[in-house]
Amino acid sequence: MKSDAVKTGGTNFPFKTLMVQGTTSDAGKSVLVAALCRLLAREGVKVAPFKPQNMALNSAVTADGGEIGRAQALQAVAAGIAPHTDMNPILLKPSSDIGAQVVIHGKARADMNARDYHAYKPVAMQAVLESYRRLAAQYDVVLVEGAGSPAEINLRERDIANMGFAEAVDCPVIIVADIDRGGVFAHLVGTLACLSESERNRVVGFVINRFRGDLSLLEPGLDWLEAQTGKPVLAVLSYLHGLFLDAEDAVEQTQAARGAFRVVVPVPPRISNHTDFDALRAHPGVDLQLVGPGQPISPADLIILPGSKHTRGDLDWLRANGWEQALQRHLRYGGKVIGICGGYQMLGRTVADPQGVEGAPGISEGLGLLDIDTVLTAEKRLEQVGGRCAFADAAVSGYEIHMGVSDGAARGRPAFFIENTSGDPVGNKPEGARSDDDRVLGTYLHGVFDTPAACNALLRWAGLHGDAAVDTARLREASLDRIADAARSLLQALREYGDRG
Repeated sequence: MKSDAVKTGGTNFPFKTLMVQGTTSDAGKSVLVAALCRLLAREGVKVAPFKPQNMALNSAVTADGGEIGRAQALQAVAAGIAPHTDMNPILLKPSSDIGAQVVIHGKARADMNARDYHAYKPVAMQAVLESYRRLAAQYDVVLVEGAGSPAEINLRERDIANMGFAEAVDCPVIIVADIDRGGVFAHLVGTLACLSESERNRVVGFVINRFRGDLSLLEPGLDWLEAQTGKPVLAVLSYLHGLFLDAEDAVEQTQAARGAFRVVVPVPPRISNHTDFDALRAHPGVDLQLVGPGQPISPADLIILPGSKHTRGDLDWLRANGWEQALQRHLRYGGKVIGICGGYQMLGRTVADPQGVEGAPGISEGLGLLDIDTVLTAEKRLEQVGGRCAFADAAVSGYEIHMGVSDGAARGRPAFFIENTSGDPVGNKPEGARSDDDRVLGTYLHGVFDTPAACNALLRWAGLHGDAAVDTARLREASLDRIADAARSLLQALREYGDRG
């Protein structure tokens, strides 16, 4: 197991590569890697995040024209570097309970069911190792995030996401557990018991995350844990409230009322890039309500149809849950509607899938609120874009990540004008569409609310006046600094471990 100290910028870190694994999903792996990235970057260490395999419907578009999990993009920001497809070489985007789109090195390569992908893992591992070697050659330290738990026995054969990767590159591992869930000692002892001897030997210690209360009351449990496992508890990290960090996948369904302007978002089964609404969640004038199946549809000023990994299937879900009638009623009472990406496609007359991109070939009747038709295509568009609003004097930036082309008369009333980046001599191109009565707007741009000027313009268009948009970049940076400050004890413990070893 490698433990070569890195001496850069006056600092000393004992590992060239360190992997963070968790006892469960959402134990704190992503945040812990981001915190260590920020701490090392502050000290002048060239550090890069890496996740061999990610499964999420939230993704980010990189400067090299690919897509990776949002957590790795956030970790790159923490490290002060640009996100790159090598930071997440395998991204699985679920399209059903047993199938997913397989994205390799940033590009969609195939749709596979779980059994076929399991057989494909040896090939995927080669892509993983290629990316890891490139990062290891370019950076002083590579901080690796595992996926789920290494104790998932049914997934251990051909594993590329957790101990399978750690064994392949011979790197040390720390295991993090969330005490707020309860059962933290059982989680840690049980996880270690499920590992092979060589895997247990590469675990350098534990991190207990999201602790609240008097640490002295926890200490007897820590002593017991260390005696039972022979592994040190490297750090106990406090529960931090009010963080503004990109979620990898889970959707926060509840939102305390913050303002009088109500924005309602339906949450279909295959919602994608729900981070589009983080800026609205933090907006002091907005009451953001995310509505799941069977929940009442409350009156709103603005309804937003989110992105979807399965547009036609989620369109059926909307209808089955009464959203078509709700949208018609909302518009009759003077409300506004925005559709983003898949939501934009649903607003049109038809959504056709002649190639079976999302499933069985066919055509679905859209909601008929925009005069456009959409044809789904196998080629995915991935691009970071910037431009200006077509309905206000405001800059906008965002990213496109979709499979499909939409066209029709409503495109003559665009939502935005995108700056030309392809050499097209015509100049800025129109993007999105608006209805003739200007009550419905659709766009393929994700992240439009993250630009304060565009957020203000869209909310004014929808009926909220004032300029109180949230600076999401500033909030994100402040949150990264908070988690880094909270993780200083872990960094020190890792250094002390290296000194002993």
